[in-house]
Amino acid sequence: MPAKTTIYPAAFIKDQKANQGFTLVELIIGIVLFSVALVTVVSVIMPQTRKAIDPIWQVRSVTLAQSILTEISSKAFDEASITSSGRKACNDSVACSASGSLGADVGESRNTLGPDLGETRSTFDDIDDYNGLRLIGGDITNSSDASLTALTTDLFLGFEAQITVFYDDNQDGINDDDIDQDGTLDSGNVVGNRKLIKVSVFTPDGEEIPFASYRSNF
Repeated sequence: MPAKTTIYPAAFIKDQKANQGFTLVELIIGIVLFSVALVTVVSVIMPQTRKAIDPIWQVRSVTLAQSILTEISSKAFDEASITSSGRKACNDSVACSASGSLGADVGESRNTLGPDLGETRSTFDDIDDYNGLRLIGGDITNSSDASLTALTTDLFLGFEAQITVFYDDNQDGINDDDIDQDGTLDSGNVVGNRKLIKVSVFTPDGEEIPFASYRSNF
């Protein structure tokens, strides 16, 4: 008796092959393609995520710089401007401080860069006391040394602020006692009637955002 032959529809045969799963080669190719797609997606998304936080950091930088400049501008032009009868313009009867002596005076402290003389910037009374002041992360406080937080979160975690004050009578942005801009004073004896206050704020990703303001002798 002849053997019975069963004939299956083409669709059934196709379904049976589909149920057999992937071969090892197909699986490896799939993993490679998925990896390439994942890397592509991540490379596109991550920069956008970084850019999304930049405006927040920039706004905080402006807020920080404005706060520091407002604090500094409220001080006297120079140590020699402070007299027993109130503030007076120096370079009249008394010369303003020489360029080599700009910075925290005896009994005051620059907090980080200058010598620790036992006091905080709350004792600064003239604008060049802030020359060389550097504030980092948790050291960024207000003039009363109070932390700047919101809901117990440090608003300036990862930020840094550096302050420089120097004579710039012609308002060209260059220290009148460092014409070659090599970072070293040319004489240390320059005296002027206008000081440039520079505040450089560094965001957590290292971007420097500069701010500046002039203060005249009055």
